[in-house]
Amino acid sequence: MILINLLPHREAARKRRRETFQIIMGASALAGLAIAAAIYWWFQMMITDQQGKNNLLRGEIQVLEQQIKEIATIEEEITALQARQKAVEDLQSDRNLPVHLLNELVQQLPDGVYVTSLKQTDQVVTMQGMAQSNERVSEMLRNLTNNTPWFSKPELVEIVASQVALTPKDQRRVASFNLRFRLVRSSEAHKAMDPASEAAAGK
Repeated sequence: MILINLLPHREAARKRRRETFQIIMGASALAGLAIAAAIYWWFQMMITDQQGKNNLLRGEIQVLEQQIKEIATIEEEITALQARQKAVEDLQSDRNLPVHLLNELVQQLPDGVYVTSLKQTDQVVTMQGMAQSNERVSEMLRNLTNNTPWFSKPELVEIVASQVALTPKDQRRVASFNLRFRLVRSSEAHKAMDPASEAAAGK
């Protein structure tokens, strides 16, 4: 006996394959969504963790900036205190400058030169006087330049020939001069004298 299947078996098989495909596609879509959600969650966790680290770093940076400001303030105070200390030390050491000024002038002025006026403004000394000749003035300038650490930058402002009456009948021709120089602070003068002392001791 011959059995003939008159049912549309091809349509049924096609339908089963379509349903299986749809199920697989749905499952794949769900799996893809689950994977995407897991990746998104992982990235969110990473971002949150990094933001926490960034916030911690910002807090530490603010603390360090505050400490840097405090250090800068302390350094400014130290600099100001050092400047005050140096000013006090300079004032204490400069108390003897008039003594050094007069002592050095006595030693450096050559014979035939005498001073008529002496004025000090800050560290600049202006001196006026008389000399027997221009050569005496030149010798005095050389002495002030080379022979003492207490004076620096001597400058002849003016020299004029004039007459001085020793007696009503005795008139002498002299050179009237006006010069200025800088009076060196004690600390600077001692620094200049130390190498000279060492060189003299080495000889």
